[in-house]
Amino acid sequence: MVLYQEECLLFIRDNLCFVVFIIVERVMKSEVIIPQSSSPEDIKRRRQIIKDFYAQWISEHPEKTIWNESLGAFIHVKGLSINEILGHAPRSAEATEVQFHLTEILSDARFSERWQPKYGDKNQKSFSIMYLLKWKGCRVLVGYQRSKGEYVLYYISGGQKKPPGSDFK
Repeated sequence: MVLYQEECLLFIRDNLCFVVFIIVERVMKSEVIIPQSSSPEDIKRRRQIIKDFYAQWISEHPEKTIWNESLGAFIHVKGLSINEILGHAPRSAEATEVQFHLTEILSDARFSERWQPKYGDKNQKSFSIMYLLKWKGCRVLVGYQRSKGEYVLYYISGGQKKPPGSDFK
């Protein structure tokens, strides 16, 4: 993240929180241009765009949950969710763009199917059941953690490709 000259001056005079607020507000309020190519630089830029978005989203939703009517439960956004998304979504401009609809996707996605977690997948081992939800062509993977009784966002795909760790067609 690049600090501009006036923001650096604010940093010197004020506290870090104020500067961070200015940067995050600028990312969320302005229209973000998502790089379209698959070059390493563009993938790195998309990863930063997603990180900035989730930082802002968490500041607006400190409970990190959204009610989903289809599941009849709250879907939690955890570190696992963000790590999985950061591992796959930056590879595609479409998958990056879809992250900006997170609240709408989590609240409006509809149940499609469920299955057992992929055996041997360390990221899915904490889940007892995986759920596929769909929203306007996006596929949302949600895992159920029986030990905590929570539905946790696992991944949001940006189009027709299969989300990672899924066996559905």
